[in-house]
Amino acid sequence: MVNSVTNLGRSGVFDWMIQRVTAYVLALYTIFLLGFMLTTDVNYESWSALFDQTWFRIFTLMALLSIGAHAWVGLWTVTTDYIKPMGPRFIVQAACGLTMFVYVVWGVQIIWGL
Repeated sequence: MVNSVTNLGRSGVFDWMIQRVTAYVLALYTIFLLGFMLTTDVNYESWSALFDQTWFRIFTLMALLSIGAHAWVGLWTVTTDYIKPMGPRFIVQAACGLTMFVYVVWGVQIIWGL
């Protein structure tokens, strides 16, 4: 078993739970957006009105954080399984972590207009 301080859940069971919970959040968000697009004439006004609602911004933020957590657990698992030397694995994990951090911060700025 690989023991690393870079995994998110600190245990396999907790990582599994993170994957499942974030997958449900992402599935609900996707279903909602598909339903919205199918039942609404999507234009700038309707899209802007949707994102002006605080509950939807919070839901979008949950989806954004879920993408980050889901991707991190998945990429951590893949890199620990397939990149055995510690140096290259650390570089790949650091690059993935930095990229996800930048995307989450950028997404928060877009959602909340900061």
